[in-house]
Amino acid sequence: MPQDLIRYDILVQDALRGVVRKVLSEVAKTGLPGDHHFYVSFDTTHPGVRLSGRLRQRYPTEMTIVLQHQFWDMQVDDAHFEVGLSFGGIPERLYVPLSAVKGFVDPSVEFGLQFEVAHEGDEEGEEGEAAAEGPRLVPTEASTIPVEPKSEKPETAEPAAAPSEAEAEKPAEPAPTATVLSLDKFRKK
Repeated sequence: MPQDLIRYDILVQDALRGVVRKVLSEVAKTGLPGDHHFYVSFDTTHPGVRLSGRLRQRYPTEMTIVLQHQFWDMQVDDAHFEVGLSFGGIPERLYVPLSAVKGFVDPSVEFGLQFEVAHEGDEEGEEGEAAAEGPRLVPTEASTIPVEPKSEKPETAEPAAAPSEAEAEKPAEPAPTATVLSLDKFRKK
């Protein structure tokens, strides 16, 4: 296989991180439109990630945050985003370089991106091969979302109501699945 000296994988990954940056920038300015909300997973060991010692201890390698109802003071620039969130009723401020983002999912429209995060000094090998694949569109069916949120709900949240007997007897409806698109679909033949 010929060697890719242009590094298209890196260019595509940077372009798709630009999508995440653009969406977060718009939300920081105008708020969340409609039913949109996001699960953002990131590598907590990545250089530049700033979070409290308490959160670092609880999430030593990866963390998923939910940007929906209770976040504040989001700031986004070309290289990172900052956001205020509450964890167990304790307000926290997170600083996340966009290069640390591993996943971005908007389940309201079945859209998701998954990234390979490279650390400085990573050697080519198994991880290098995975990184060469670059970002992927991921289905957002609940069983296949690679970025499952950790319990971040305030402790004062009310428990969900138990289903009625009629609802419990109904078979579960299958979750809608997302379509993963290939770039070949858009190429002229």
